[in-house]
Amino acid sequence: MNSRAFASLFFAVFVFSSSAASAFNITRLLDRYPEFSSFNDMLTQTKLYEKINRRQTITVLALDNSSVGDIMGKPEEVLQRILSAHVVLDYYDISKLHDLSKKSTVLTTMYQASGTADNQQGFLNVTRLAGGDIVFGSAVKGASLNAKLVKAVAAMPYNISVLQVSCPIIAPGVDPANPNGIVTVTAPPPAPPAATPKKAPTSSPAKAPVAANTPESSEAPGAEEPAADAPADAPEADPPASSPPAPGPVSDEEADAPASANSSNSLVASQVVVGVLMGLLSAIMA
Repeated sequence: MNSRAFASLFFAVFVFSSSAASAFNITRLLDRYPEFSSFNDMLTQTKLYEKINRRQTITVLALDNSSVGDIMGKPEEVLQRILSAHVVLDYYDISKLHDLSKKSTVLTTMYQASGTADNQQGFLNVTRLAGGDIVFGSAVKGASLNAKLVKAVAAMPYNISVLQVSCPIIAPGVDPANPNGIVTVTAPPPAPPAATPKKAPTSSPAKAPVAANTPESSEAPGAEEPAADAPADAPEADPPASSPPAPGPVSDEEADAPASANSSNSLVASQVVVGVLMGLLSAIMA
């Protein structure tokens, strides 16, 4: 192999290695999501981001700023152990988790790869619940499955997947200050109540306005309430434009009379007048 061919091969290998090594950058990826800034800062503080970026295939179980309270302020060594158990050494998105062949599956984490994990501390248990929810927890016997899958945050198939979980996963024995790995699980906010349709206004007349210096009759003890169909202070409704205002209340008989009564009476009177005129004309001509 001549020197030119060797140089070309070396350059190709170098470019491939460089591109593979920089397939993703977890801190830059999380920088796009301010709600994960505390988790991102912890990855930087513990230098765990360097180990993550050297991997080719990985899944990060991230915590938003409202869910990191149980691990805030931990010693760096303890925090690194906890966070490395949130890094799964394989690619999992929501679809792949739902398609797992078993109801419960054990996943290998970066904490297990560190060689410092005891028993099952470096493994996670992922379980599909009957209702379809996905939950995570330490694979240590007796550990709780409290970390619920919330949503997918980001993905670069099939290199890196970032999934949000509801609370930290602390394996028993990892944190001396919390030997049982107990975490605070915050209940999700209740769904807003459904909008109630407004009731249609009733047909009863509105309450009449009361003078400022006169107390309402309903507040006075023993006061008589005005009739429902004729409030004492209510203004009278304007009469219809087609009829003259009535001088007094309308009787039931008048209210029930047909609207064409006046027209009929006018027609009859006209016929009588015509008949009288015709009779006079006949008498004159005779």
